Amino acid sequence: MLEQAHALLDEVGPEAVTLRETARRAGVSATATYRHFRDKEGLLAAVATEGFDQFAERLAASVQGGRPFDEMTRAYVLFALERPGLFRLMFSPLFMSRAAHPDMATAAAKTFAVLNAAASVANSQAGRSPVSAWAEAHGLAHLLLDGMVPLQSREEILNGMFGPPKT
Repeated sequence: MLEQAHALLDEVGPEAVTLRETARRAGVSATATYRHFRDKEGLLAAVATEGFDQFAERLAASVQGGRPFDEMTRAYVLFALERPGLFRLMFSPLFMSRAAHPDMATAAAKTFAVLNAAASVANSQAGRSPVSAWAEAHGLAHLLLDGMVPLQSREEILNGMFGPPKT
């Protein structure tokens, strides 16, 4: 079910994911979903939890080296572009109900700890607050996702802002 929900997210976005379609794609009855998830929000919270875990791993791996904030921003943006439905879900209004989904809240907190650490480095290097550094990464990701900046120029933009990727 989770695998199919991930696929649906990237195909149609968070709003269009349904328990019925997820069950159909997983080859189970629609009622079988209720053995694992209370409702659609429960399914999406489980998917978002996996997404935050993956995102945290990716961000943590990116901040090794001499330009942690720049590399974290690059990883942040590329994750959003590679997994647009998942990225939008993770930062959707569902996140506001994190108290109802403690596993998602824990995974999100781990992700934000990685972001905060990299943003703190940016703050010490360039006089930016951690929130403004995060806003830069998140804003750039959304500008690219929403088509405000042509995707074909994404490497040019990322390289221009942060230099070439580390090897």
